[in-house]
Amino acid sequence: MSHPILSEFDIVFAGGGTTACVVAGRLAAYDPSLRILILEAGQHSLNKSIHVQPSQAYLNQAPTSTTVTFNIGNPSSRLNGRAPIVPSGRCIGGGSCVNFMVYARAPASDYDDWGVDGWESEKLIPLMKKLETYEVQPDCPTHGYDGPIEVSSSGCKMGISKEFIQVGTTYHKRHYADDTEDLEKCNTYSPSQKYIDGSTGRRSDAAHQYVYNQAHNPNLHVWDGKRVKRVIFEDKRAVGVEFTSDLVSCPDANQSSSIVRASKLVVVSAGAFGSPTILERSGIGAEAILKRCGIDQLVNLPGVGEKYRDHYLVLVPYLAADEIITTEALSRGDSILQESLAQKLVQVLIIIAGILLNGISVDIDSKIKWRPDDEELKAMSPAFQPRWKEFFQDRPDKAVAIFTPFAQYLPPLSRPLSSILPTRNYMTACYFTLYPVSAGSVHINVTEDGKERMDFNTGILDDPSDIVLLNFGYKKTREIFRRMASYRGEVAAGHPDFPQGSAAACREASRPVDLDAPDIVYTAEDDEVIDRFLRDIVQTPCHSLGTCAMKPEADHGVVDARLNVYGVSNLKVADMSISPLNVGANTCSTALLIGERAAMIIAEDLGISCI
Repeated sequence: MSHPILSEFDIVFAGGGTTACVVAGRLAAYDPSLRILILEAGQHSLNKSIHVQPSQAYLNQAPTSTTVTFNIGNPSSRLNGRAPIVPSGRCIGGGSCVNFMVYARAPASDYDDWGVDGWESEKLIPLMKKLETYEVQPDCPTHGYDGPIEVSSSGCKMGISKEFIQVGTTYHKRHYADDTEDLEKCNTYSPSQKYIDGSTGRRSDAAHQYVYNQAHNPNLHVWDGKRVKRVIFEDKRAVGVEFTSDLVSCPDANQSSSIVRASKLVVVSAGAFGSPTILERSGIGAEAILKRCGIDQLVNLPGVGEKYRDHYLVLVPYLAADEIITTEALSRGDSILQESLAQKLVQVLIIIAGILLNGISVDIDSKIKWRPDDEELKAMSPAFQPRWKEFFQDRPDKAVAIFTPFAQYLPPLSRPLSSILPTRNYMTACYFTLYPVSAGSVHINVTEDGKERMDFNTGILDDPSDIVLLNFGYKKTREIFRRMASYRGEVAAGHPDFPQGSAAACREASRPVDLDAPDIVYTAEDDEVIDRFLRDIVQTPCHSLGTCAMKPEADHGVVDARLNVYGVSNLKVADMSISPLNVGANTCSTALLIGERAAMIIAEDLGISCI
């Protein structure tokens, strides 16, 4: 069956997310004569308030959102039969345009652990500096000060972030540092910086900072609403892609397929979900997967779609004092409360000004990249000890989890309670583990009626050591929150259903406990209840990676150190799917970094100067 060939470009990108925008934008700036095309299933994000106004970040996660794809995993017995949902970016700019703008960088050793030539931290740090303008502190040796991506403190802080740090540096006995994103420091309480331009209050993302700012270049093309189906080959040489109009972005468009040719290179950049499935539709993957879908195999690469990884997120709500300011109260318009009206009015006006001018996002203002001390290790289940000794003990720069507070009620995807909760102030403990052992997979499959669907196993909690950290994270964040000045008890419906008479039973409180109060003592039965609760609510922070790993082909790798797909020519993959191991931070920083490195690699391949 022939399809119309619309036109020819030098480089075609299958996917227009964070990494694709960085690569395409850099290459267009290096050589404006390059004819570059980005094909993206989602829509344009240019100057749309849902993307550029930090206070609207939550709208991208709404159930009716079309700016993300809600990837539904297969039901898992480890999650009490639940089918987990993992959102991924679905617009020009991808995750960088829909995430919560948290600036966090993995330790340098994460990249050294990849063991890939040219991707050592020593070679990547100059690119990390190249991509950012760090507005927070001057003269930090691992930060950059004239790059396209703006990083700021966002100009507005919620009071509970200060309480969190105060309790963390007293009760939790950890130090404070202004910057824990220096690629080394962890186990320290600190402010959280954001991908926000401090002068304009706008989100700083890959689409606006790398692509939309090159509207003057007639050779840089972006076609939105176009879903790439497969790569076209001639004698195992990638020469173009086949695509259709996307059903969500263009519901009334003709669904027939078209082809664009690529004279120099095809770059698959559709993320941890899109990239492996495009390769499989193109005949690249494991024989059994392709055979069940009726696809002729071009290259046997059984690593395609395997080793899917993520971080594991838990959200737990608490009651907060009536007199504090929360983002929830501001959205209700009831935050000018009772006594000291004048003082409260000034405080509210300052925060509103911060929202309008300096882009308060989702009040992620403080955090700790946490590692357990000896006492905490002893309090954990022994099931974690082998993992600690093998992976963490001799790597002091690697955090085990990140803890952070929210000044509002933030419901888990699986348990939205907000419609039944009474109107009052809330705060939420958020924590996620950084290096789970468990891994999943992403493949294509064909249903009985002949339609394609994604076969997605998240792998969440498949390894028994992973739930140990979630269990302890619940207990530790609860002890921290119980000591914060704004604490007024637990939202029982958002906590484990502890048995009657348990010391851990949830209740409303008139004040926090003393800093030196004893910790709650949990019984074996309490722990069972916590584990069951965690399997019901654990979710994703949307940090998917690993499904087209940059590893040796013999080790189930999909791309080499130059991002070339094994067994074919003129085809590369560039996005978070190439990450061969997990990274100890929110993944946007790594997605941007992969883009900078990929741009350099492609420029070198084409003989183009990278200046």
